[in-house]
Amino acid sequence: MSFRIAILTPDPDGELGGTRWPSILARLAAPLEAAGMRVESPAWTRAVDLARFDLVLPLLAWGYHREGDWQGRVARWQAAGVRLRNPPEVLRWNADKSYLARLAEAGAPIVPTLFVEHLDEAALHDAALQFGTERLIAKPRISAGAFQTIRWSPGTRLDDGPDRAAMIQPYLPDIEQGGEPSLIYLGGAFSHAVSKRPRAGDFRVQPEYDSVIAPYAPLPDELEAAAAALKAADADLLYARVDLVRGLDGKPVLMELELVEPDLYLQYDDRAPGRFARAVEVAAGR
Repeated sequence: MSFRIAILTPDPDGELGGTRWPSILARLAAPLEAAGMRVESPAWTRAVDLARFDLVLPLLAWGYHREGDWQGRVARWQAAGVRLRNPPEVLRWNADKSYLARLAEAGAPIVPTLFVEHLDEAALHDAALQFGTERLIAKPRISAGAFQTIRWSPGTRLDDGPDRAAMIQPYLPDIEQGGEPSLIYLGGAFSHAVSKRPRAGDFRVQPEYDSVIAPYAPLPDELEAAAAALKAADADLLYARVDLVRGLDGKPVLMELELVEPDLYLQYDDRAPGRFARAVEVAAGR
């Protein structure tokens, strides 16, 4: 049976139309097409009949934090019977990083985090006292790609920081040495991992900031931390990327659990494309 698969993309005419997503789309589509599936790539911001697909993957729905009504669109897709994976309820709650508090309550080890409705100097000084460090990270609760993310210490200007509901975390210096291990799960099973390290003098690990990305063999305590995060999420996931970092005590903690539009870094493991295709085929045939 030839399944019809949609991989949602940014609007080609929008703000993100000229970014690096086309090459990622090609890496995602190739193993699906090799397995006999038919892949289309509609823009998530446009009115498209997604119910005609056997499965819809929002893996390149970039820009949901900056344009469009993501929550409303997901609700409308669900009401129309669109077969979304990950599930629509996951796509809604995972778009707001306040989910970290819920995962922590369910037993996941997370980076210590304070949530504020408005970021200002007073909130940052309070966080510094609570965390016991004057080096902090601040980012919007709804964000992606290091959007409005700043590294702060007393005297730092807030001009480029969040202008909306935000989160504050201690800056964890191991990001510069050990990097950010990203563990990728496909069809509920661990597939592969990469390590992302910022370039010298930076703290951001996204490819847009020239970070160094390489294949990675996760350590046992990192696998345990990832398993705890996924258990706390308690969801039927087609794909997941668990981003970790070592805390000030040296133990791995959850930076983010990426369940909407993570880069799965399929090119860093020879068997990952096949695993991805099999996971999608199983989900489409359910």
